[in-house]
Amino acid sequence: MKSSKRHETVTKLHQLLTRRNQRPLPLARICEELECSPSTTKRAIRDLRDRYAHPLIYDQEFAGYRYDGDVGEGASMELPGLWFTEPELFALLTVRKLIGDIEPGLFENEIAPLGRRVEALLAEAGADTREVDRRIRITSIGRRTVEDRVFRCVADAVLQRLRLRFVYRTRSRPDAREADRYVSAQRMVYYRNNWYVDAYDHDRKDLRIFAIDEIRDPSILDEPTHDVPDEELDARVTGGYGIFGGEATQTAVLRFSAARAMWVSKEQWHANQEGRWLDDGSYELRVPYSREEELVMDVLRHGAEVEVVEPTKLRKAVERTLLAAADRYRETP
Repeated sequence: MKSSKRHETVTKLHQLLTRRNQRPLPLARICEELECSPSTTKRAIRDLRDRYAHPLIYDQEFAGYRYDGDVGEGASMELPGLWFTEPELFALLTVRKLIGDIEPGLFENEIAPLGRRVEALLAEAGADTREVDRRIRITSIGRRTVEDRVFRCVADAVLQRLRLRFVYRTRSRPDAREADRYVSAQRMVYYRNNWYVDAYDHDRKDLRIFAIDEIRDPSILDEPTHDVPDEELDARVTGGYGIFGGEATQTAVLRFSAARAMWVSKEQWHANQEGRWLDDGSYELRVPYSREEELVMDVLRHGAEVEVVEPTKLRKAVERTLLAAADRYRETP
């Protein structure tokens, strides 16, 4: 087992054994939790007990492994070295990247201590931040700049639970006039390298999603937020596909060629997607959605390697876009 993977397995074992009120765990249960073979699990047990001198014992009465004595969740026993699991390390690096991407200004100065703390955590784990920068790269493509003052105002309104007023331009309708919006901001969303805010629009009496980079002249009002229950917010905003959200009303059936299937079969397009392999090696993906704009864009990036099987309306939308694109490249007689 490679060193980093070995470290991660021991870390997961340590976390598993330090949960509160944890009864002794049989070897089979530990294997299941760690998703490891018995031999790999036994190696992790030996490492934890012998290499790092943790009081791990086998409890004969309960036929399972446990820590000896009062070693509960949050105990001071720590593991040396780079003892972050992959999701934890990715989260730290992402936070560090987000902090580094903030535009110069007051907000950057205020959040700088958080950036230093993240770097300290990486350093405490034995990671040289300069080496991290050289060896691990997180690339943001398509990131749009948000004014620091706007970002801070929206964040303050969300966290202080106060209503917000701003001027907004709808990007999909460039000819439309900018309009005043009076909203109760529910939560901020970082999606595909850009920031959005889910909000209840008081004039339209409905939930809306606003791109924060299009917000102008925001001001916080001295009025409490009209809160939308989390269940309703999730159903209305995250039920459909992509940032457009909305309660899913249709299901797209997409068939990917065998050449593209290996990649797509590992991708998550939606939390409630369904996928299956077909006899000819192609891959069928079913994705719930409410609005088709973003889904069309994601289908088009696969070019001729994907076909929209249904619904017909989505299939026609992709066809129209492809024909219009082809027209641009046809030579004029």
